[in-house]
Parts: sequence; structure tokens; C-alpha cells
Amino acid sequence: MKKIACVIPARLKSTRFPRKILSLLHSKPLIQWVWEAARSVPLFDSVTVAVDADETAAVVQSFGGRFMMTAESCPSGTMRLCELLHRKKIDADILVCWQGDEPFLHEKMIAELLQTAQSDEADVWTLKKKITAPEDIHSPHIAKVATDSEGYALYFSRSPIPYHRDMADTVYYKHIGIYAYTRNALEQLAHLPSCHLAEAEQLEQLNFLYHGLKVRVHETSHEGFGIDIPEHLEKAHVLARGR
Repeated sequence: MKKIACVIPARLKSTRFPRKILSLLHSKPLIQWVWEAARSVPLFDSVTVAVDADETAAVVQSFGGRFMMTAESCPSGTMRLCELLHRKKIDADILVCWQGDEPFLHEKMIAELLQTAQSDEADVWTLKKKITAPEDIHSPHIAKVATDSEGYALYFSRSPIPYHRDMADTVYYKHIGIYAYTRNALEQLAHLPSCHLAEAEQLEQLNFLYHGLKVRVHETSHEGFGIDIPEHLEKAHVLARGR
């Protein structure tokens, strides 16, 4: 069986909501919610928080979490995983990137994400969910994905894909931004330049496709809730009451 590690990137100085990972959600720091959710997933052989500040490290240590320091200059969560691999701080065949602002991901979603990871030839695994709200189809804040007959990604976009010339009814899928990577995929990504497609759409997953990585996209009926701005924290308080 392939060894699976979960890494939680925890950037302290996020652009739109600085220090959000230390914000309190029902008396616990947000990063603790994420840590506890990840630790409850039996598929993971290890869980590590990739921090970039001593303050975050101290908080993680206070609730008994395992952490490793990464460079503050890392441009993305993916690159924090790459750094830990390069420094030989993580030993795993598959690494799951669970963002530090996603407290409501859960075991069923991880099982869906990894359902073929032990057997297929993908380099990266991720999730999609059928769009039901018409306004989400045209929202540039929601990434959409189109896949081939085997479930491998053809393209990701902030625009509606596919475009229907004759305005026929179609099914659109939103991309759920959690990833699992093979060790080899991360070793490649650490050295690949960003492509013009990824820069234009501001979607790092387009860089995976541009450089020939195979991205397997499994469907889910579930959805997380990422906390990007202070207003999202208020909604998270409501969601957390049911947990």
C-alpha cells in the first residue's frame, strides 16, 4: 500500500485576511479545527502543518499538533509541500494538500479524492461537484473543470466550460480545490515555470496540465467552505454549530 501524508499549509500573512488561521472559531483557532479534521481521517499515515511563522508554530504546538517550518516566501501551498519533500522532511508516496482555511472537509471527501490513488496512473487527484446554482456558472470566483471520458482533466477555467453555441442545456462542474499528488509530481512541479494559462486565469492547476501531468478528477456531492475573508468566518461560526 502506498503511504499517504497530509500536509496543511498554514500561511500567517494571507493577503485578503491576514492571520486568519489563528482566528478563533468557537474558542479554537481555525488551524486547530483543520488539524483535528485531518487527524480524524484514517487514510492518512501522518498529518503535518507547514507553518511559516514562529507564532503559528507555537499555536500548533499548544494543541499537540505536528508542525514543520517552511519559507515565508513560498508562493502557494503546493510549493510548501515541494519544500518539505526537497528537505526530506516528509516521507510518503502520495501527499494530500489540505489548506489551512478549510475546516469543513471530511473523511468522505478524502475517500472520494483518493479512491483510485492506490491503482491508477494519475499524477494528481482532485474533486469536482455538479453546479446547481445558475449564477455560479458565470461567476469568475468559481473555477470550472471539463474532463475526458476517463475522468482526467481537460481544462480548468473561471469562465463557463464547455461553451454551448446553441444554448443547449448542459452540466457544469465546479472544481473543489483539494489535491493529492504523487511524490514524483511534486518533484517535477518544484522546478517547472508557471505557464501563461495559469497566470491568465490565476489557476495553478493549469500549470499541471500545461506541463503534461495527468490530473484525475473524481466527482463528489460534498463541498468544503474555505475562509478567504473576515465575512466568511461569520458563516463558519454558523456551520460549526452543527459539528
